[in-house]
Amino acid sequence: MKSFALILTIVLSTFSINKANKIENKETSSLENHNEVTTYYLIRHAEKDRSDTTKKDPLLTDQGTERAENWAKVFKDVPFDMVYSTNYHRTKATAQPTASSKDLELNIYDPHKIYDAEFQKETKGKTVLVVGHSNTTPEFANAILKEKKYEHLSDNENGALFIVTVNLDGSASSQVLYIN
Repeated sequence: MKSFALILTIVLSTFSINKANKIENKETSSLENHNEVTTYYLIRHAEKDRSDTTKKDPLLTDQGTERAENWAKVFKDVPFDMVYSTNYHRTKATAQPTASSKDLELNIYDPHKIYDAEFQKETKGKTVLVVGHSNTTPEFANAILKEKKYEHLSDNENGALFIVTVNLDGSASSQVLYIN
């Protein structure tokens, strides 16, 4: 677990350094957003209450609430500019601890319009957390990458973290970490 924490710290530090470089470069280069790197952190909502299968919008379980709070700790050194969630209790409850810890407003996105032109414009050059679902989270990563690289998550996987970076030239790269 300690080696995993070290690896995660190194990965997150790399993105923090990247963010610092973007700020420094703003002083010497054009302020236009097309010259900036965009980084997306995509996660699935935490564990939901499955006790009532008729509920279409269940709350988080105690374990899910704990995971949501742990995500905020995992992301403590990530300089998020924006936090997005679908408009469901479970996704908002997963995103809110991180948004609150960064003094950020929680933005709602439509999971049927992932990575559309408006979203790209709003997030360009920023570091963004996106909280979705077992299907929309990998689909979102695939849309950014412009390829079908990731399959839907299994129903019991709540610890996958997709980090997708869109570079200055428009190319994108990604990695997946599992925080369990």
